[in-house]
Order: sequence, then structure tokens, then C-alpha cells
Amino acid sequence: MNLYEILDKLEITYDEIEHEAVYTIEEAQKIESKIDGIGSKNLFLKDKNNNYYIYVLREDKRADLKELAKYLNTSKLSFGKDDELKEVLSLEKGGVTPLAVINDKDNKVTIIIDKGLVGIKVLHHPNVINKTMSLEFNDLIKIIEYAEH
Repeated sequence: MNLYEILDKLEITYDEIEHEAVYTIEEAQKIESKIDGIGSKNLFLKDKNNNYYIYVLREDKRADLKELAKYLNTSKLSFGKDDELKEVLSLEKGGVTPLAVINDKDNKVTIIIDKGLVGIKVLHHPNVINKTMSLEFNDLIKIIEYAEH
């Protein structure tokens, strides 16, 4: 089932725009004035035991990976490699999004969402880097739960 079929099944409404491919927060910020929502930073991380994580936070917030590792009670976190991103979540470089959990059939990825996103509309790539989707926070949680993450 693709993302749009899941959105329909869960009766989730969303806004979406198509644009040039974006790979960085700076490029994405140019898109944000065209769609309602707060930009997100989505980091594909792993620990030394090859446990994978997507850390989702507001784009204007600094990610403290040392503190996050302590919170997760795990070893030092590092960024996952592009080939791991492709293998685990079927995503291209620059396209990290929590919506990709629908592609994680082996349940290898844990999603961590910063509490600063609770209750707001959040912008994400809908598993491609040339579109941006605006979703209510609670609807994002519904998708993650639907994917059993």
C-alpha cells in the first residue's frame, strides 16, 4: 500500500505542493511560504549496534545527538549512510521523512519526535524530494501507528 492509499484509508486530510527537488533545510525553507505548516528536520541515525532511528524536530531546533543517545540508552549516534537509507526505508539522499515507516516492513527504524512538534501542522516530504506535505501532528502519529512503529 502506498502513502496516499494509507492516507485515504485512515481518512487523513493533507495539503501538498510539488516543487523542484530539495536536499537541505535551506532549500526547503524557500518552499515553506507556499504551504501551511512548520518545517521539520528529519535525521536518519544509527548506533553502533545498527539500530536505526529517525529523529524529527522543528527545523529551527538544534539536534543534540549526545543527549538523544543518553535518552535512548544507547551508544553514540551517527548519521546513517545513503545506502542504508535506501535499503531500510527506500529513500534517496535528502528525503528522510517519518512517513517512510510505511516502507520499513522489518521494523528496523524507531521514530523519535521532539515534543516541540506536538499539536501543530508539520511539513514533510511524502517519500519523494520534489513534494512537500502538510499534516497535523496527530495524523502523523496515526500513520506511524498504522505502520506499527
